[in-house]
Amino acid sequence: MKKISAMDEAELSAYIQSHLKEAGVDVVLSGGGAVTIYSKNKYLSKDLDLINIYAVKYKKIKALMLELGFQEKGKYFTHEETQLFVEFPAGPLAIGEEVIENIVEKKLETGTLRIISPTDCVKDRLAGYYHWKDKQSLVQAEYVALAQKIDIKEIEEWSRREGMLTEFEEIKERLTQKL
Repeated sequence: MKKISAMDEAELSAYIQSHLKEAGVDVVLSGGGAVTIYSKNKYLSKDLDLINIYAVKYKKIKALMLELGFQEKGKYFTHEETQLFVEFPAGPLAIGEEVIENIVEKKLETGTLRIISPTDCVKDRLAGYYHWKDKQSLVQAEYVALAQKIDIKEIEEWSRREGMLTEFEEIKERLTQKL
């Protein structure tokens, strides 16, 4: 097994997820960590958001993380062998009003990575742009859209359901430059 100090975002996520899964805790990578992986490191996040999709008690997650050598620091877990920190936001696994059902699984040397799809990753970032006018979230959505195959029609339909079709039309070209 690889040392934690040698693991990238995907490998560390898979390592943690596999350990938790053995104990009945199901988490899915979302947020900036997913952007890092899907943008091929064009965007670098220092945190891993592992969404606790079945609302397992935090006390159980904490005990499992301590078993892996992580320490609790506020709402995050840190490990002396990595600069990455881990957070467990409560579920449901959703973007806006839409529950995410398409989970991508990738077998890695360190375990099985469970991550939202590239299309859902773009929607997740666009939610920040639409609702908080966060331009960095739009840039992150672009990075993922340009590096991965995404379903632009699904993103357009989701944007319509979120009441953001006009905003989507304004940025659509930025998300489809490579298509």
